[in-house]
Amino acid sequence: MTDENTQRLTSRANRQSGSRELTRKPTIGLALGGGGARGLAHILMLEVLDEMGIRPKIIAGTSIGAIFGAAYASGYSAAQIRAHTEELLRSRFELVRQFFLARKEPLGRVLNVLQLRSALLNPEALLDIVMPRRLAADFNDLEIPLRVVAADFFTQDQVVMSAGSIKGAVAASMALPVLFSPVMSEDRALMDGGLVNPLPFDVISGEADIIVAVNVSGAGRLPGDRSLPKATEALIASLQILQYTIVREKLLSRQPDVLVDVDVGHFHVLEFHKLEQVLEAAAPAKAELRQKLERVLSAETLETIDEPQKTLDEPPETKRARLAQRLLGNDGNPR
Repeated sequence: MTDENTQRLTSRANRQSGSRELTRKPTIGLALGGGGARGLAHILMLEVLDEMGIRPKIIAGTSIGAIFGAAYASGYSAAQIRAHTEELLRSRFELVRQFFLARKEPLGRVLNVLQLRSALLNPEALLDIVMPRRLAADFNDLEIPLRVVAADFFTQDQVVMSAGSIKGAVAASMALPVLFSPVMSEDRALMDGGLVNPLPFDVISGEADIIVAVNVSGAGRLPGDRSLPKATEALIASLQILQYTIVREKLLSRQPDVLVDVDVGHFHVLEFHKLEQVLEAAAPAKAELRQKLERVLSAETLETIDEPQKTLDEPPETKRARLAQRLLGNDGNPR
């Protein structure tokens, strides 16, 4: 966020605080961008909101931003989301952990052994494994309104979902081509929202007084790394390049009120096993977000979070084998 934007918002807040007629508290709209494993950094941004007692009025999410946005909008705290993610990626579902473990060739083992059609996994089945069981079933059940972004294969347009099944919407938003099969919804084949809008702050423009956007698209690789990429690395990096370019061009024409660019671009989109490293790299962005929010909102008090938090309730052990089978196909055999 530029100093000009900060001054404008602070001035607006000061004018409101000095007027007896304008006593409404400013509201926050939160946009969580897509970026695969780099989106694990969203956990720290949600922690800032909880620590400051800020409840967003509305949330928009793309891909992994939709995953964390749906959990947060369902009433889970950032601490609960972090604990759930840590336990999930470290020990709980070995199938998922092993699938994302290979850094150099994340799709190589699948594509070399199986036919291409068999490499298309069921995103809704994966969500059954990784999401907290008490995730809201329907958009109407959410504690915070949510907008989920996906791409329509047929029209090549953005689709913003705000009604119906939460799991279906999030599955569509995270359906990365090649890795996941598209999600059929009526006459649409929906795919990863990062193909059309990796940072969806514009879909909630005007829905809150202050729009906060967290960008995890980043540029790939470490500075100075000029080694020849492997074919599978180039395939996955192509999506990172696409998302980074879309965000960069979009920000030339419009910007959110508060923008945080998280420096996690050097992490591979499938490096979910590097949770701690991603969070460590995102720590400066967490401090940056706190500083910007404190500066912008110093003249006002936001709505605080006082409702009791939900208790995590995961699928029982007996269901895990069946859920894992659904990930590769209804009969447990690769398709």
